[in-house]
Amino acid sequence: MSEAVQPDGERLAKRVAALRGCSRSDAERLIEGGWVTVDGAMADDPARRVREETVSIAPDARVEALQPITLVWHKPVGVALAPDQTLQGLLAPNSTLRPWHLKHLRCVSPMPAASSGLAVFAQSPGVLRVLREDGPLLEHEWVVDVPGQVAPDALTTLEQHKADMAWGPRTPLLKLSVGSQSAARTRLRLAVKTYTPQRLPDWLASAGLQACVLHRLRLGRVALGTLAAGEWRVLGAHERF
Repeated sequence: MSEAVQPDGERLAKRVAALRGCSRSDAERLIEGGWVTVDGAMADDPARRVREETVSIAPDARVEALQPITLVWHKPVGVALAPDQTLQGLLAPNSTLRPWHLKHLRCVSPMPAASSGLAVFAQSPGVLRVLREDGPLLEHEWVVDVPGQVAPDALTTLEQHKADMAWGPRTPLLKLSVGSQSAARTRLRLAVKTYTPQRLPDWLASAGLQACVLHRLRLGRVALGTLAAGEWRVLGAHERF
């Protein structure tokens, strides 16, 4: 029995190759480039099985070698990012951000769900290596809003407990200051190196503080800028961490 008539259908790449009259490898590039739909929805998996579904290839589809990118995303509150997590299910593909990118971009800036702000995803082996090895050594800048006024002894407690955030054996390098303060809210400015972002909430709790805003502005020399929550941009060739 041939693969085409098996009960579980045939690989999408095989169907596309037959429709396009091209090789399987070119068919896979078309799928990963976002040029193929199955029943009207963009497909991203060449190994997907199809049977009676309608498979279409965009009239202007072209086989191209996609280039790796580094992406800066304004992560909204409620999404936790784990090391090496992909962007699948988090962002939608478009003419710049193809399904191939979503599958291969990896998170190099893990963050707790309660936080928001700058997140970085990379896929080039060189960039991944640098950010995995040196990312914790870069300075991360945060804005932390907590309810009410923060007493000076709370700041002292945070300084004393900075080792609770440590990444590995190194004690974090910490610069902590009050940016603004009112009866209703205190805004803290935090610049820190060699730390683990997921430990920020517990570190604040050590001084009896609970953040209502935990927002990363900068990683090394790369800043979030004017990106609104949920928006992203491709890192420019001139930008360096």
